[in-house]
Amino acid sequence: MRSHALLTLCGVALVSLLVVDAGSAWARATGGGSRGSRSYSSPARPAPSPTAPATPTSPSMNQPQRPGLFGGLMGGLAGFALGGLLGSMLFGGGFGGGIGLLEILLVGAGAFFLLRMLRARQSVPQPAYAGGGASAYTGQGGSSGAVVEAPSAPSDVERGVAFIRQMDPGFDPAAFAQWAQRAFSDVQDAIARRDLATVADRLTPQEFARLQGQCDQLRGARQTNRVEQIRWRRAEVSEAWQESGQDWVTVYLAASLVDYTVDDTTGALVDGSKTPQDIEEYWTFTRLVGPKPWRLSAIQAA
Repeated sequence: MRSHALLTLCGVALVSLLVVDAGSAWARATGGGSRGSRSYSSPARPAPSPTAPATPTSPSMNQPQRPGLFGGLMGGLAGFALGGLLGSMLFGGGFGGGIGLLEILLVGAGAFFLLRMLRARQSVPQPAYAGGGASAYTGQGGSSGAVVEAPSAPSDVERGVAFIRQMDPGFDPAAFAQWAQRAFSDVQDAIARRDLATVADRLTPQEFARLQGQCDQLRGARQTNRVEQIRWRRAEVSEAWQESGQDWVTVYLAASLVDYTVDDTTGALVDGSKTPQDIEEYWTFTRLVGPKPWRLSAIQAA
């Protein structure tokens, strides 16, 4: 009796999974396909968009202020003269009655403070300017104020693009990302028509069979999936590599769109929403090495 109940529960669970899988298959083209040896690994996310550079501060905000030549020098002389005048008035003698011990002390103190002020002016660091005669690197036996940064190592994407360009020098990641955007829209339109003939040359045989099965399910259920109001937020190559004589490129796609499914007979909303939603997906394309046509081989949600 327990065995019979257990088999019944397993059967119900299997049917539920099939229903859920079928429902997801009737939506727009998402989830599935092959990425070669990377099929079971998550696609790499592209680097965050660069932020705006910080506003440069005024030189007066980050450099020490130096007293003016006349301001410091005249201030010291004025103090010296005032001290001498007060000393003469208090102790007698002085400027009008000859040079006494007090005058000698005042002259010595004034010379000491003047010399100290001049040395302090010379020790203030001077601002460095690019192209001001400093060496671009530090040679033996000497140093310069210039800081030389070591070149950064190329990223995985840059290395992959370099491999692809060995056989296809004209490969441009930015142009390829734009082409992937058009492929996204064309594939969604083909699924809405439930006919992949117009995009068959941009799909691998395996991906064509997978998406054609999705179209057949929609046709059998008398439903139509629609993807509208696509507004792109970002499209960028996130992976590029070679293996087994094939080029592979994954494009990160981020957009706002409306995705919904309607009943062909009644026009009623079956799935999805007519409210825009944000989506993030990875579309992977492949081809034989060299300047040959690219074909969609996998779609993965971010």
